Amino acid sequence: MPHPVRLIGAAISFGERILRTGDERRDLRNGFILALATIVLSGTCAWIIIATASCIAVPLGAAAATLIAWTTLALRGLDDAARQVERAVESNDEALARSVLPALVGRDPEKLDRAGMIRATIESVAENTSDGVIAPLLFLFAGGPVAALAYKAVNTLDSMIGYRDERYFFFGRAAARIDDVANYLPARLTAICLIAAAHFVTGRAPQAWAVCRADARTHASPNAGFPEAAVAGALGIQLGGDAIYGGEVEHRAALGRAERAPTVTDIVAARAMMSIAAAAAFCLLTVARSMIVTVFA
Repeated sequence: MPHPVRLIGAAISFGERILRTGDERRDLRNGFILALATIVLSGTCAWIIIATASCIAVPLGAAAATLIAWTTLALRGLDDAARQVERAVESNDEALARSVLPALVGRDPEKLDRAGMIRATIESVAENTSDGVIAPLLFLFAGGPVAALAYKAVNTLDSMIGYRDERYFFFGRAAARIDDVANYLPARLTAICLIAAAHFVTGRAPQAWAVCRADARTHASPNAGFPEAAVAGALGIQLGGDAIYGGEVEHRAALGRAERAPTVTDIVAARAMMSIAAAAAFCLLTVARSMIVTVFA
């Protein structure tokens, strides 16, 4: 069965071919139409599948809901991708590391040295702990599989067309803004959970908190800086800085202080923090939902 995100991506690509014109006003409007249609269609499809399965048999509906919910969480895939880079770098096979790195990051792997590949992997783990794990988990708790899949549509839209380059500056603006709003709370919740995880993994929770407070808002994204800064402080390394995408240098603010050079063990620590943060978020959301249900029952 094709993964729902692939189907969403195919729908976005199809819509772009039809709606993107190159005219600024039309692209601004059509980009909003594509974003709204993709989000609504994704949530509606999830609802129809669950409702239809439930009409056939209640257990079948529960199974459909569980399956859809499972596809929205990327913890295992993210951990596996980071582990592949980790093993390649550890074995000093930089060619292999560069070949598997695109599964995690969008920057040019050929322009990265060993330290750069490690930093890129850690940044991706930090940011995607929010985008790929805790954010969909929050929407899952708030609105079930329908809301979680709608969020995945938001995230996929941003990853495909939410850029500031010439091609997508107008057409992808709505997708980028919707993603900013959708990730506002999850990014901050993720930072809190990563800081808590730092206490158990590196013992640097105070430093993670300090760097997050000092540097998170210097990131170009209103959200990505929070988990990335928390991880930078937890590890005692510097993340961010200039990166090369498609042959062009993108200037980014530095996050944290370079107390030492990054090593492959930092990827191990980042993966551990991701897992602990996901568990912490699950527990927090479970308690919050139980309290809300109790109050309004």
